[in-house]
Amino acid sequence: MDYIISHLGEFAAIAVAVFWTITSLAFESASKKIGSIPVNIIRLIIGFLFISAFTLISRGKLLPTDASIANWIWLSLSGLIGFVFGDYFLFKSYAVIGSRFSMLIMTLVPPITAFFGWVLLGERLGLMQFAGMIVVLAGIAMAIFSRNGKGEKISLKLAPKGVLYALGGALGQALGLVLSKYGMEGYDSFASTQIRIIAGIAGFSFLITVFSKWKSVITSLGNIPAMKALTIGAFFGPFLGVSFSLISVKHTEAGIASTIMAIVPILILPPAIWIYKQKITVREVLGAILSVIGVALFFI
Repeated sequence: MDYIISHLGEFAAIAVAVFWTITSLAFESASKKIGSIPVNIIRLIIGFLFISAFTLISRGKLLPTDASIANWIWLSLSGLIGFVFGDYFLFKSYAVIGSRFSMLIMTLVPPITAFFGWVLLGERLGLMQFAGMIVVLAGIAMAIFSRNGKGEKISLKLAPKGVLYALGGALGQALGLVLSKYGMEGYDSFASTQIRIIAGIAGFSFLITVFSKWKSVITSLGNIPAMKALTIGAFFGPFLGVSFSLISVKHTEAGIASTIMAIVPILILPPAIWIYKQKITVREVLGAILSVIGVALFFI
């Protein structure tokens, strides 16, 4: 029990990886049906309803009215950067290169998070943790790069536009995670998520108004298959996933938490094979195994 308590942040990060595996598959399905912008704002609204009901039961408060001004400022900024900037590009990458490869590229989040954690929070990582990050990233690189024939140059086997979208998602998620840790300051993790979601909804509402997309958002509500996928994704994403990610960064360093969360590309392989009948190459499997070894280094 003492071991679990001492590694609460790491175990919470593992739970986040499971939740995000489910939500990435669900949001990929929804994004291909109704587009990334409707998916983003609808899933945030659904997630907000889930988490508000939970905080009403657990805290006796429907809204985070007890948060400080500093909590609101930094967590709102985190929500705008993480949800609006980061997730907007991540969801666009889903539609171009699929959730499996998008989440592979998102493993760039750990080193970016570690950098922001060093700059903004003064966090330090040990040699073994740096080694773990390098091993994880080496495994991911093995999976997303290919060589068509002997003697040929190694090339990226993904659409460049999709890669750029995923890179934007990685940058937004990393900075949003670090700002979340800074903005919580001991405040409740689930209520902190509420603030982030409120900021995200406001940000997307502004974008939808500017781009005149409200009609497509309203029309999307009538797409039953997409709404089912959105509901599942919202429960495991904005509600459980994001909240557990804040629990994780609250109890361990942001770079460590982010790296463990990056095992989603490994967890997504079985459903990709069994549910979507995707062909997985030997290099992708070996890359996944190498990534698992890298994550294990964080527990030594």
